[in-house]
Amino acid sequence: MKNSWVIFKTDIQNISRNWVAAILIGGLVFLPSLYAWLNIYASWDPYAKTDQIPVAIVNEDTGVIVRGEQLNVGNQLVDTLKDNRDMNWSFTSRKSAMEQVEYGDFFAVIIIPNNFSEKLASVVSDNPQKADIEYYVNEKINSIAPKITEKGATVIVQKVSSQFISSVNGVIFDLFNDLGIAIESDLPDIQNFENYVFKMEKELPTIHKLLTGVQNDASSAQKIISQANSMVPRAEQITTEGLSSIEKTIDFLTKAQSRLNELAPVVENDLKKVSEIAQSTNEFIQNVQNVQLDFTELDRVKEDLDNKITSNIQTVDSIGKDLNWLKEVANSSNDSNLEENSVEQQTKIAHAIDRTNELKAFLQEAQINARTIDILVKDKEQQMQKTLNDLQKIAQNTSVQLDAFINEYKNTIEPTVLSEVAKAKKTLANAKEMLASIQSTLPEVTRTLNSTDAHIKEGKTTLDQSLAQYPYISDKVNQLADRIRKVQGETNISEIIQLLRNDPQAERSFFEEPIVLKENKLFPIANYGTGMTPFYTVLAIWVGCLLLISLLATDTNHESSVSERAVYFGRLFTFSAIGLLQSLIVTIGDIVLLGVDVKDSFWFILFGFLISFVFMSIVYTLVSVFGDIGKAFAIIMLVLQIAGAGGTYPVVLLPEFFQAINPALPFTYAVDIMREAVGGIVWQRAIRDASFLLLFSLAFLIFGTFLKEKINRKTKLMLKKSRESGLFH
Repeated sequence: MKNSWVIFKTDIQNISRNWVAAILIGGLVFLPSLYAWLNIYASWDPYAKTDQIPVAIVNEDTGVIVRGEQLNVGNQLVDTLKDNRDMNWSFTSRKSAMEQVEYGDFFAVIIIPNNFSEKLASVVSDNPQKADIEYYVNEKINSIAPKITEKGATVIVQKVSSQFISSVNGVIFDLFNDLGIAIESDLPDIQNFENYVFKMEKELPTIHKLLTGVQNDASSAQKIISQANSMVPRAEQITTEGLSSIEKTIDFLTKAQSRLNELAPVVENDLKKVSEIAQSTNEFIQNVQNVQLDFTELDRVKEDLDNKITSNIQTVDSIGKDLNWLKEVANSSNDSNLEENSVEQQTKIAHAIDRTNELKAFLQEAQINARTIDILVKDKEQQMQKTLNDLQKIAQNTSVQLDAFINEYKNTIEPTVLSEVAKAKKTLANAKEMLASIQSTLPEVTRTLNSTDAHIKEGKTTLDQSLAQYPYISDKVNQLADRIRKVQGETNISEIIQLLRNDPQAERSFFEEPIVLKENKLFPIANYGTGMTPFYTVLAIWVGCLLLISLLATDTNHESSVSERAVYFGRLFTFSAIGLLQSLIVTIGDIVLLGVDVKDSFWFILFGFLISFVFMSIVYTLVSVFGDIGKAFAIIMLVLQIAGAGGTYPVVLLPEFFQAINPALPFTYAVDIMREAVGGIVWQRAIRDASFLLLFSLAFLIFGTFLKEKINRKTKLMLKKSRESGLFH
């Protein structure tokens, strides 16, 4: 170890005494820092200048009329972007934009199509369609720019979507608010509806029974209407026959009235004759009683008296026949059931017939008594006188009765009969008019019956369908009632109304941004450059090691008594010292010159020393042991570690090969421990990273300590041969 320190001191003295060597070493100390600083500064905040990325906006939206109002979302978007500074927006035509994006003047083109507003407005129709925004990007220009412009396009889509959702939801919640107010005002009706459903559920069996009864009644009504239809022809026949009978009766009464008018003077004359004969008979009998009778003239007197009485009997009998004929006329009127007065008419005529029969009886009795005069004269003159007296009384009584009958006939019988006949004619005329009306109504009755039959058939069909649907309706009503009970048990309609009546503006704001990302940064990093500082600092330290082993010799012109092991450690001290200077300059420069926000600056510098020593152990050992081949190994390790250490992209995003070698790369732990110092140390991770780094260093130091001399003897011949080519030193 003593010889190693001698070699180290000699190297320091040689550098300090040789100004050229000092300048070269100074350059090697600062060069790695420039590599780190320039890369960190370049990536300090790449997204701060996206406003310089040219992106074209083409608005072809023609707008749409929605509920009488013009809507043009494209114009609204253009107005919004004119005040936006996220990118360098240019508003142009499709043709110009496409030409310039192909040439590279624009990184991307966003085209709003002509049906953009129309498709957005289709949300209120029964066939809503999603709106499209065309996006064209020239990925040839730059690998990162397309991602940035894509993000800008995504932001536009999200902004339009959020604003549209906010507007639509604002309208919806305005409607909900109105609906809540309407439901609140209709709450009694809703409760009544619930009660109605429950009542319907309860009354369903009764409704089914009623429908069944109505169905049966409809069937019965169909039968009745069918029977009525079948009876209409008979009714028409009866009406026709009734009209014919009434016509005949009216003709008969008209003839009877004419006959009565003709008969009345005849009957009156006959009654006068009978009265005159009765008076004459009475006078005759009185004369007979007052004179001395000549019995020789008795036969003549008897014959004369008998003839007169016979004539009176015949006249009275003729009157009785006429009265019987009138009675038949009254009966004929009564058979037609047209007037209640026909009963009174029959009674009066019957009375007149009775009076006529009584008069006839008196006359017949007088004739019989007159015929007994001859016997009485022969037997008893005195008795004859008595008979004459009786005959006189009968004649006198007959005369009185005839006068009364004549008076009654003229004042009662004749006017009554004529009045009743006129009434019968009027009643029959009314009956004729009524039957004619009935006859004219029969077609309408037939049409009505047919229409009613059709309606009843239609109603019965509906009833049959209703009864067929009854099980389904009953099931649905029961389900609805069960759901209402369930809803009543699980929800409160007042709460629903309160929910619907929430502030529409607040609801619109909520749906415009329903989720707010509340970011909590556990280890906040100021910017992208700060985030990349660990990687570029570690990379600069490794590059510094490569520069040193490329320019400085790993071997010395030592005496043969100095071992290879002493040379190995002697030059290791020299390389490590220069490496520590490189690490010190780059870490302090990150903090002081660039202003990197490092949470633990002290540990950031110390971790830099640790990484520099570990990397120098690895690189120096490879070159010291393998020579130029070792340099190639160091470069290969650099390439692998840049891609596989997870310095720029997360390890999980790398290909499987790099994911597999990641745990075996020193960069993995070097970058990680520097991140701890920049963001905030979690000592468990920091100790783990430091332990792995020391293990790498220890492994290579052991390898160089024990194998350098053996491997060098075998590689000297290869080194000599390569120098003979004049290409290698």
